[in-house]
Amino acid sequence: MQAIEKRNSLFNSLTQAIFDKEMANFWLQKVNPLWSVKHGLVQIVKKEFVAHDMVSLTLKCNRLVKMGVAGQHHPVIVEIAGRRYERTYSLTQIDAQHLRLTVKKVADGIVSNWFISESQIGDIFELGQPYGDMQQNIKTPNLIMLAAGSGITPMLSLITAIKQSEQLDKVQVQLLYWVKQRSDAAFVEYFEKVAQQYPNFNYQVFYTQETPNDERLNTEHLALVDDVENSTIYACGPSGFVATVEQLFEKSPAVLTEAFSLTNESSADDIGYVNVTLTQSNKVIAIPKGQSILVSLEHEGLKPTHGCRMGICNKCVCNKSQGSTRNLLNGSENTEPSQLLKICVNSAQSDLVIDL
Repeated sequence: MQAIEKRNSLFNSLTQAIFDKEMANFWLQKVNPLWSVKHGLVQIVKKEFVAHDMVSLTLKCNRLVKMGVAGQHHPVIVEIAGRRYERTYSLTQIDAQHLRLTVKKVADGIVSNWFISESQIGDIFELGQPYGDMQQNIKTPNLIMLAAGSGITPMLSLITAIKQSEQLDKVQVQLLYWVKQRSDAAFVEYFEKVAQQYPNFNYQVFYTQETPNDERLNTEHLALVDDVENSTIYACGPSGFVATVEQLFEKSPAVLTEAFSLTNESSADDIGYVNVTLTQSNKVIAIPKGQSILVSLEHEGLKPTHGCRMGICNKCVCNKSQGSTRNLLNGSENTEPSQLLKICVNSAQSDLVIDL
């Protein structure tokens, strides 16, 4: 009798697993923790430091991972101390089954510090769907790439993809890369090898806190690149760096930029508080001017949907029906009603009414 009950229990479990993805995942991961019928999972198979505060991880992917296009970003979901965290990183495709994830340590950054100090070979985590417009799409004979700090990671992805597709013999690629000190520079040996192999590729690294120090990006650097008016510009770095790029290269036919952090620049208009009316929640909350609306709402205990926190993934977008906002990436203001608003990269400049 007990044998029959056990067989029935096993049969019921298998039947349920066929129709229940969570159950199927449970049993599959008993066999191989990388298997899943639901999630794109990756496993760390190699870990190496590429700068004093930057680690590069080689990841083995399961069949549900979507590689995306060079230059795009992936949501990276990890579990740390029993809590799930989502961050956004640019990955480089190595081959059909492997990706490279490079992470720079951020002060007080829970996820970046976990990757730097605690992650181990064999650890498994989840990747979301790739997104982002700064991707490989060669339409001009010249490409100019400008990177600051960890903004080098999408450039690495783009350069690797161009090299793998055998296009470096056909287009000129110029890379300008800013870091604070020599110990901050990542992948310099790789770029040197590419430059030796392909005459069409050249790069320069600028050290802004060495002695003597190099200048931050300014008009004088325009003399270091060729044929700006016939070049596609790729730029990634802090928002202040990206804003400078957009000003200096406004005559280029295509300028593709992404900022990975907000520059803390305030103005006299950022003093005081404004009221934000949340129509779905039926709440009115006072938040400080000049601060990301997302951050302000989180400080009030709310949890709006969000993803990258950089204005790229659009997960935090909601409708603004009334009020004035300022884009923290480029400083532009928007006073028009009935506009879509990225709350992660905009601050409130007046009382707002938003659909949250």
